[in-house]
Amino acid sequence: MNGQRPGDIRNFAIVGHAGSGKTMLAEAMLLCGGAIHRMGAIAQGTTVSDYHVGEQQRHLSLHGTPLNCEWQGRRFNFIDSPGSLDFSNEAINALKVADFALVVIHAGHGIGVGTELMWDYAGQLGIPRIVVVNVLDKEKYDFDALVAEIRERFGNAVFPMQVPMDTGPGFHQVLDVLRSEVVSYAADRSGKYKEEPAAGVWKERVEAMHKELIEHIAESDDSLLQKFFDEGGLSEEVMRTGIHPAVQNQVFVPLLCTSGETNVGVARLMDFIGKYGSSPEDRKTVGAVATATGSPCLVRLDGAEPVAYVFKTLTDTQSGDLSIFRVYSGAIKAGMDMHNSERRVSERIGQLYRLNGKLRTPVEALTAGDIGAAVKLKDTHTGNTLCDARHTVALPKLTYPTPYTQAALKLNAPGDEERLAAGLAALHEEDPAFSYHTDPEIHQFIIAAQGELHLEVLFERLKRRYKVDVSLEPPKIRYRETIRGKAEARYRHKKQTGGAGQFAEVWLRLEPGPRDSGLKFAETLVGQDVDRVFVPSVEKGVKTAGGEGVHAGYRVTDVKIDFFGGKMHPVDSKDIAFQIAGYFAFREAFQNARPVLLEPIHELEIRVPEEFVGRVVGDLSGRRGRILGMDVAGRLQIVKAQVPAAQLYHYGTVLRSLTGGRGLHSEKFGHYEEMPPETEKKLVEEYQKARAAGTAGHNHAH
Repeated sequence: MNGQRPGDIRNFAIVGHAGSGKTMLAEAMLLCGGAIHRMGAIAQGTTVSDYHVGEQQRHLSLHGTPLNCEWQGRRFNFIDSPGSLDFSNEAINALKVADFALVVIHAGHGIGVGTELMWDYAGQLGIPRIVVVNVLDKEKYDFDALVAEIRERFGNAVFPMQVPMDTGPGFHQVLDVLRSEVVSYAADRSGKYKEEPAAGVWKERVEAMHKELIEHIAESDDSLLQKFFDEGGLSEEVMRTGIHPAVQNQVFVPLLCTSGETNVGVARLMDFIGKYGSSPEDRKTVGAVATATGSPCLVRLDGAEPVAYVFKTLTDTQSGDLSIFRVYSGAIKAGMDMHNSERRVSERIGQLYRLNGKLRTPVEALTAGDIGAAVKLKDTHTGNTLCDARHTVALPKLTYPTPYTQAALKLNAPGDEERLAAGLAALHEEDPAFSYHTDPEIHQFIIAAQGELHLEVLFERLKRRYKVDVSLEPPKIRYRETIRGKAEARYRHKKQTGGAGQFAEVWLRLEPGPRDSGLKFAETLVGQDVDRVFVPSVEKGVKTAGGEGVHAGYRVTDVKIDFFGGKMHPVDSKDIAFQIAGYFAFREAFQNARPVLLEPIHELEIRVPEEFVGRVVGDLSGRRGRILGMDVAGRLQIVKAQVPAAQLYHYGTVLRSLTGGRGLHSEKFGHYEEMPPETEKKLVEEYQKARAAGTAGHNHAH
């Protein structure tokens, strides 16, 4: 089955909140499809999907891992994606190249913030969703209440195609609505099952649901609805032909039941995907940009020119690096030359593979609709498009959530700067969801990631792979200084050395400016006491003092400065003299104008299940937070608050421990406001000590 028809391919991403059992569900699929002969276990680190060191140590997925198997003449390419919100970028990459999303929900935990996030991303990418309620074997769950919750949150298009008959330990029986029968699975995790007609109360239930299903499908299509009214129902055959388009248009979202760990329900889920799941044929064209002209164009599934999108770059010291891609048009063969439209370089394709975790199966070619990998290309990175040099196109890039968890990188061994820069650049190419920059104001090297765990994993990779001796420390806070009052200063700078001297006298008046107005410098000189040629010199001196800070070593803002008079000497007055006089006049006036420190306040939006709101709000008030309001989204509450930036280092970790991993927050800079006097006093004292010791420049921004 090397070059199958696109209609026989099923590309899907397994997504959902952390801990919903996605990796074990993927493992069960591989077993059913004959790709493995026995199932691994997460605790032992023996699953096909979680094969990286970090995953085995932490017992959770950190990578979107491509897997594949065959099922009833179909090729299944599926990506087991991390549920941890720190690695949502991996799941987003997987959804980008998938034809549908398999959204997995834990039967006991219900909808988590990760479920919602992935549901929304699938919607933005315009791909259908199939829901799987998983882990039905742990305890007795109220399935009907869960379905009601899912429908309330995601709409009435969600319809259970199956009902678990015996949730809890020993779960092995599912009522199948499509076939109106009971499916019983073997206890040996082989996935084998037998089918029999439903009886008694289950028979009544399945008949009622079957009728509801027919109406659901009929409603999705006018011609079917007409048929339904004319014939008083739909035949099995007609209904089946209606399911696929109804799923495509998302007027019908099928819900199926499984227990991945015990391999119950998985084979029937795979049957459903094989029969009704989307294939590349359902999206025959994708939008792109013709790079030569910059105008939009379409890439066609049946096009002759090869086009592929690289959705993941894997750097693996043991088995070599890979570029993993989906082919959107034409065929890609080993040895062929392709053009990278973003980096404008030519790439020679090496050996091609299908991937199952770390297992690689060499293939001759990959055709339109398929997913595979090539030995890492020298200058091709995540998000790049490969195409024919004569027909250059670029597929749209993804936008990732803003990385707002920050830390400062401290190099412990001087001289490692180049290795560090190379390592960070390589990690960013592999994982565009993190960023790094040098912050000139606080003199720190800042890295930003999707969360603390993401940061920690990147940090470990940096140390392990690039052998740099670094440590992480909190980023410094960008405090600001301003004034509450008005003041004047008259400063005379006079220096007499042999020969030419220096002379300048500067009179400045300071008053508070509106918030966020910066430093506003103006002159109201009258007469000829000071030559106007020296105004820029005074301004330069003032700006230097303001940049350094006066009160505690932080940048000055929101001050109006009026240069209203002064004196000069016909010979000794020069640019440098007026710079110095301006500098000291500003410092003196500032100290007399009731200086005060401002702190950055961030705006937070926190999404948490209702039962954790009290804890979260209590914690925020301990961080000097102000609650602005609450909104409701299904079973989740959205808390809006303003919190000082200084109180937010590692807040993501705190929130997760407060909410058992079910809270999510986003933050952005809001505004500056005055700091409480006791906090300010501490910072000013620290600065004065450092200044006296001559180390102020190292502790603070210049």
